[in-house]
This record gives sequence, C-alpha cells and structure tokens, in this order.
Amino acid sequence: MQKNIIIYGLIAGIVVSILMLFSVNYISHVEGKVDYNTSLLIGYASMLIAFSLVYIGIRNYRDKYNGGVISFGKAFKTGAMIVLIASTIYVVAWLIDYFFFIPDFMEKFSAQELDKLKASGASQIEIDKQTKEMADFATMYKNPFFNAMMTYVEILPVGLVVTLISSLILKRKSAKK
Repeated sequence: MQKNIIIYGLIAGIVVSILMLFSVNYISHVEGKVDYNTSLLIGYASMLIAFSLVYIGIRNYRDKYNGGVISFGKAFKTGAMIVLIASTIYVVAWLIDYFFFIPDFMEKFSAQELDKLKASGASQIEIDKQTKEMADFATMYKNPFFNAMMTYVEILPVGLVVTLISSLILKRKSAKK
C-alpha cells in the first residue's frame, strides 16, 4: 500500500505544483491587469485534475493489491495519504516560488483587490478598512509557517472532498466475479 500511496501522491503533487507554478508565474509577470478570479478557477481546476489520481490510486490498490475489495475506511485512508503527499509537494513548491521568485505577489494581489473595491463605489471608510486588513494579512503571509498553513487550507479540503467521493464510489465488500 505504501508504494501505491507514494507513487500516486508524488505524481499528483508534481502535476498540481507544475500547473500552479506555471499559472502563478505567468500572472505575476504579465504587465497590466490580471484577473485573479480566473486564476483562482484555473487553480482549483488543476487541483481537481491532479486529485483525479486519488481515484486511480485507490482503485489501483483495491484491484491489484487487495483482491478487488476495499472498505470505505481503507479507501479513505489511502486517498487521504495520497492527498497529504500531493498537498505537501504543492505547499513546498508555493513556498519556494513565493519567497524566492514572487515575493511581491501579495502586494500585487492587494492592489488589484483594492482597485476593484474602489471601482465598485465603496466608501472611503470601507476602502481604508480593507486596506488595513490586507496589509495585516500580507505581513502575516511573510511568515513561512503561516504561509504554509494558509496554503494547506487552500488545497487540503479539495483533496479530502475528492477522497470522500472516490472512497464512496470505490468501496467494495466482496470481489466481483
């Protein structure tokens, strides 16, 4: 089981990290306005693509190593471990990218969000409040531990939902004949 988990976890982690690094670095180096909402959708879509390997990994373990049988609990454990490995690779890739290549990411993101707020006709009090909140968050985000935890919060829930669905679909009490 460990070999199966490691292989699928590494592949999923590499896939999601490459897609994230490509999109984030493209967005960070594009001149002009960036649509962070589209980037967000692309990011979560890439997570779903990568986490399709959770389904494949659980099915592979069930069919090749477990005689075609797997309980919900065993399937969920297998998927969760794949997700944890993939998420950790994603977090490490983000930390390296953020701290070494795009340390101004939060400033650019904050500036665009404030521009959108101003364009929506928000009051100066709202704008000032949001400016302070974003500046406080940007300061906290410079802490690698906080940054890592926020990045885990971004990816782990997606992986766990995929694991839950995959485990429900793939559980099997007896081998098919």
